[in-house]
Amino acid sequence: MAKKAQKKRKKAKKNHKVLIIVISSVLAIIALIAFIFRDKIRDKLSDYGPNIFMTTDYEEYVLKYAKEYDIDPRFVFAIINTESHFNPKATSNVGARGLMQLMEEAYDWVKFRLMDERDHTFDDMYDPELNIEYGTFMLSYLYEKFDHSYELTAAAYHGGMNAVDKWIEDGTVDPKNFDLNDVPSDVTANYIYKVMNAYAKYKEKIKEDVRNVN
Repeated sequence: MAKKAQKKRKKAKKNHKVLIIVISSVLAIIALIAFIFRDKIRDKLSDYGPNIFMTTDYEEYVLKYAKEYDIDPRFVFAIINTESHFNPKATSNVGARGLMQLMEEAYDWVKFRLMDERDHTFDDMYDPELNIEYGTFMLSYLYEKFDHSYELTAAAYHGGMNAVDKWIEDGTVDPKNFDLNDVPSDVTANYIYKVMNAYAKYKEKIKEDVRNVN
């Protein structure tokens, strides 16, 4: 009788060890899958709510060029978050590249505006610093053009300044009383919504005025 009880205890102990090994193995596999597909998982999660991840990667470059071109770096972070989720190698299906997803036409336009004679091409838009420099300059230009409206800056960055000019000229959008519902493009309206939500979250996260950070 005692031998049977001892055998049962040994069997139960063995089964318990096997169960622990199985659970550990399953957890390890899940962790490995999550690591391998971390970027895809992160992008998928962002679809369930605007800008879940308030990342501040590449802070050195964002602060540097936001200060140089006089625009709130938290807005730059919001644009990067919305455009690429901080993936410097991001490429859109229409050919936009890098952290701030610049198209070749935008790259050429900024290069001309900056009178940039450095030896680089559109292929270099995957370089984080150059991409942030060019994207931030463009944001600053749009911000000044559209009377310091972050909503219209986001709209023009996404849909083009000519489109926003047209909306204002024909009275579709009132720049002094901006209403997201007035934006005729649902895609651009959704983009503005995401950017402004991210901007609000960055302002909550970074309370101080970071424009003056050296």
